[in-house]
Amino acid sequence: MCYIADGRSGACDRYANEGGELVRLDPLTILENRADDAPLVPFLDREWDGEIVSGEEAFLTAVGSGTTYPDYKPAPFIVASRIQGADMITVVTEGIFSYCGAKVKIDTDRHLGSECAWVRAEGEVIGHVTTSEYGSQMLSLGGVNHLTGGSKKEGRATCSALLALCNGESVELTIDGGAELEIAAGAAPVVNGQREERMRVGCGSATVGMFAAQWQGLVDEVVVVDDHITGVMSEHQAGKVIGWPQTGIRIKGRRSTPGRYFQVAEPGTGWGGTDLSDPLTILDSWKPAQAWPGLSLLMVSTTGENAAYYELNEDLVPVQHEMPERLLPSVRRIEENCEPSLTSVLFMAGAGGSLRSGVTENPVSLTRSVQSRLTRVTAGGAPVMMWPGGGITFMADVTQMPKNAFGYVPTPALVAPIEFTLRADDYAALGGHMDYVMPLEDALRGGIGRQSDHRLSGQRSESRKTGAPWPISRESQT
Repeated sequence: MCYIADGRSGACDRYANEGGELVRLDPLTILENRADDAPLVPFLDREWDGEIVSGEEAFLTAVGSGTTYPDYKPAPFIVASRIQGADMITVVTEGIFSYCGAKVKIDTDRHLGSECAWVRAEGEVIGHVTTSEYGSQMLSLGGVNHLTGGSKKEGRATCSALLALCNGESVELTIDGGAELEIAAGAAPVVNGQREERMRVGCGSATVGMFAAQWQGLVDEVVVVDDHITGVMSEHQAGKVIGWPQTGIRIKGRRSTPGRYFQVAEPGTGWGGTDLSDPLTILDSWKPAQAWPGLSLLMVSTTGENAAYYELNEDLVPVQHEMPERLLPSVRRIEENCEPSLTSVLFMAGAGGSLRSGVTENPVSLTRSVQSRLTRVTAGGAPVMMWPGGGITFMADVTQMPKNAFGYVPTPALVAPIEFTLRADDYAALGGHMDYVMPLEDALRGGIGRQSDHRLSGQRSESRKTGAPWPISRESQT
């Protein structure tokens, strides 16, 4: 239902009109089973010797393949190959996903926003903050309610942000009552204009436990400040086991088990994910029967980014001093045990009945085949995590997918690649479109016999991502 003038591209930037013929702008993408830096001639540039092309050598992804819409026809490519001596079928199609979104993991100790707070792009709500994980803050973005259930502007902003994130581009977000973010898959997040360097080594309690023996004999007391669980060495079980003496320290907050305190401060972007700029704020008066003048105290955050050294004066009040040389290696040890801070983006979608009909005349048979692991699902050749239960609901790491693997339609909805691979006899048994099967080598050299109403603009070859399994190897199924 789109009208494209001659020489122009459509609103979705996926098709163009060349002399009255519809042309798919994104090239069909083929993965080659070679390392990124391998000095090999791309498969598409080689002379074909007439032998059957092995699926262990080349894999036809759905990037640039086209879709089954309006859903009555077979998938754009249904290809046959041999893998480890077995006859296999791979059904290749792009899916139009209204039911899709992104789960975003942001490695930072800083508080980004309250759980369930709205996340906005271009001022429009596109998702929310979800439950935090160990050393990371989590966002849930997109979904059908934001894409199609709100205003047109909300839907367009949601689609635009998802498309950019899934294609590896940088996106600016704001969280209601929280932080301003700039994130991109595989890159360090920027929080309130500050680029994050490290995710925490552990909570305050875990940090105390890990480094207790290294601090013994160097300092009288250690407090690891953390928004979730602040650790206190002299009270902690790790300290007790190695014979750490009591110091008379008292912490403001809700005591959990010995040496572990919750809610010592409000969440924020300061020490250990709290709103603290002065860690002494969490200390109450010291017990005079146990504390003594000259008692040494190290206070440190869970990333080692913040650290300060104090000694008690005659009134048992902590006074800050320069960090002693003897404690510097332990602070650096915390830093070096922190992993680099990254943003991870997982595309999540559900493959519906219309998409499945491009694989088989009886769509539920594909669902059952996927659930029983007879059919392997990939997204642009990348491994996916399949959710248990009904339907075909999957997640894929966008950094494992080919460049510009995602497109969109003005519905608004995302267009993403999906491939189904199974044994040829199993494909026939589930009612697959056997009349449309073509040899892989035919698909690689022009798509002879493919069911399509448009012309491809070309093909491109990519090597598989470093560390990623081959799409249809045994280890790629998750």
